[in-house]
Amino acid sequence: MEKETWKQTLKEQAGKIDVILKEEQLEKFYSYMELLKEWNEKMNLTAITQPYEILQKHFIDSLTILPYLESNQKVIDVGTGAGFPGIPIKIANNEISVTLFDSLGKRISFLDEVIQELALSKMDTHHIRAEEAGKSKMFREQFDIAVSRAVAPLATLVEYLLPLVKIGGKCICMKTNKGEEIENSDKAISTLGGEIETIKEFTLPQSDIKRTLIIIKKIEKTPNQYPRKPGTPSKQPIQ
Repeated sequence: MEKETWKQTLKEQAGKIDVILKEEQLEKFYSYMELLKEWNEKMNLTAITQPYEILQKHFIDSLTILPYLESNQKVIDVGTGAGFPGIPIKIANNEISVTLFDSLGKRISFLDEVIQELALSKMDTHHIRAEEAGKSKMFREQFDIAVSRAVAPLATLVEYLLPLVKIGGKCICMKTNKGEEIENSDKAISTLGGEIETIKEFTLPQSDIKRTLIIIKKIEKTPNQYPRKPGTPSKQPIQ
């Protein structure tokens, strides 16, 4: 797909989810895609490599959470991988502060280059597991919003996210489908101090790709014993 056509397609699809992108932002998205493709030849960042698929399944998918964010909020993206959704939402709204967590150091090197090349401010990366971060005074209950895209089943995911969020803050869990996850996560959500606020189901523009956003509000402090040690939330979810 030719560059200008690609940028126009991104602009149009973003508009369908009420996200307005200017020329400078479109250029940054294109540069991000080029860096992603370049690095993907050296290491496994994504199985999605075609320009249109990157546009739709990574960029537009990431931008679907933007209407739920406010300027000047502190956002943490847990298990960000190649930077989704954290980098797209930062490109689209430069007023938010975004922190990226990933457990693989090579991915952090990629993310650092993207941030530098795109001149993204108020953005940092950390090579750390969510369970470790949730116990750290530097990160625990420090964020307005915690987001994660397709990282783990919901009962496990909330143990990664809720300890990082302030009381009154929210977790945005991005899912391909919700299945039985919600009813199986009720105890984990309440135990960790949260309650489900909104469940939003939708289809990505110009596709039949179904997505679900599960938005959880933090209403009380997370008990000190959570998160448990690395690996435990995935092996023994709170049931």
